[in-house]
Amino acid sequence: MRNILVLIANRLATGMLTLWIVSLIIFLGVSALPGDIATEVLGQSASPETIVAFRTRLGLDLPLHERYFAWVSDILHGDFGISLANHRPIGELVFGRLSSTVDLAVLAAIMAVPLALGLGILAALYRNGAFDRAINLLTLTSVSFPEFFVAYVLILFLSVKAGLLPSLAGFSGGTVLGRIEGMVLPALTLTLVVVAHMMRMTRAALIGVLASPYIEMAKLKGVSPIGIVTRHALPNALGPIINVVVLNLAYLVVGVVVVEVVFVYPGLGQLMVDSVQKRDIPVVQACSLIFAATYIVLNLTADILATVTNPRLLHRR
Repeated sequence: MRNILVLIANRLATGMLTLWIVSLIIFLGVSALPGDIATEVLGQSASPETIVAFRTRLGLDLPLHERYFAWVSDILHGDFGISLANHRPIGELVFGRLSSTVDLAVLAAIMAVPLALGLGILAALYRNGAFDRAINLLTLTSVSFPEFFVAYVLILFLSVKAGLLPSLAGFSGGTVLGRIEGMVLPALTLTLVVVAHMMRMTRAALIGVLASPYIEMAKLKGVSPIGIVTRHALPNALGPIINVVVLNLAYLVVGVVVVEVVFVYPGLGQLMVDSVQKRDIPVVQACSLIFAATYIVLNLTADILATVTNPRLLHRR
């Protein structure tokens, strides 16, 4: 138990350090953008006095390090600032959109994880056969295309030609079923993108375990192939499988920007793109930091789970 607590403490410390470095990169990157924020927001016709007053209100007249520490201090106190575009608190904008992005990621995970694990188990059982080659070909094909291409292909066949699903993820119906119906195409796009990684890792991990001597002994005892996989191979291959599943869940949350833009899905990625177009820099910084924090947390979770499920990593000599 003590080893697990020490491991978690070390990973959390590493995550906090990484998040601080990422926040510094985000702030410096946004500050280095060409053009003047005040001129972009107020327009070219604004008077010099108005521009100076606007820059003072935003704190742009302060040195760079003072602005950074003030920004970090406000975030630590739960204040993300005020949006320049609509003058609303950024916390309200961001966390409302974040819940929509998480809903989309959860639906995609419900579709992708069982499918990937099932296909990986079947591909390992019938490895080097026709089924294994067909599944590998299909998954590699799906992952080779960018998200926007997969999204437009799904829109063409499932929305335009078949008329089964709406092409835009609008929630005008207001019902739970209407909301889910609008999320199916974006979630299916994400599923096709991430299922290949999880399936191939499941297959590789199971094949490595199936070559072990105790698996041969189980076969000699007459255990069925499904029993060998579920009772003997799968529990010993959980480490890398859990790792790749959680990392792909992180991608489902932070990699949805393109998918949300294609389907006009009202999530955090769409908010970030809209804020970039409007030069709403405080919202862009907040969205970037939340994406980074989410990825770091899920990455640390994957690392901890992979270590806990593998005693050889937990008790190193």
